[in-house]
Amino acid sequence: MEATVKPDRSLFVVEDDATFARTLKRSFEKRDYDVVVCHDRDAVMAALEKAVPAYAVVDLKLGAGSGLECVKLLSARDPSMRIVVLTGFASIATAVEAIKLGACHYLAKPANTDDIEAAFGRDEGDVSVPLTSRPTSIKNLEWERIHETLVETGFNISETARRLGLHRRTLARKLEKRVVQ
Repeated sequence: MEATVKPDRSLFVVEDDATFARTLKRSFEKRDYDVVVCHDRDAVMAALEKAVPAYAVVDLKLGAGSGLECVKLLSARDPSMRIVVLTGFASIATAVEAIKLGACHYLAKPANTDDIEAAFGRDEGDVSVPLTSRPTSIKNLEWERIHETLVETGFNISETARRLGLHRRTLARKLEKRVVQ
């Protein structure tokens, strides 16, 4: 069953990556949404004083903070708001908490505007989702852990290497093989 499409096309994009936020903003504006970009929890609180949107796209990791706090704030202000959580660090625990706090959907990055808009319109789960696990290579798991630790340390390579128990040069070689975003 599809959710009722709201005539109100107001949207908050809660994303700390300025480039990605700008891209989402332009893409949704082309689809006739009225978009407000917020980079953290404080900006969401300030924006909610001026308007309450019908839709929100919230990044799970917002610098040192959690997008789950923003989901809770937004949902408390309007429980009918359609909130989609985006993350590059998908996990079962955060997906469950996001839904409990009021998100209507949880998408792993990379997700495009089509994916997000489709998620706004979905009310029910999909029983046809395959029950097999997604195969993840050890290289991908390693890279995800390295990237997560880089983000936690503010992209400090020496501190990241220390936390991961790697030699700094070993980490530098691994980083040369993949571009950090």
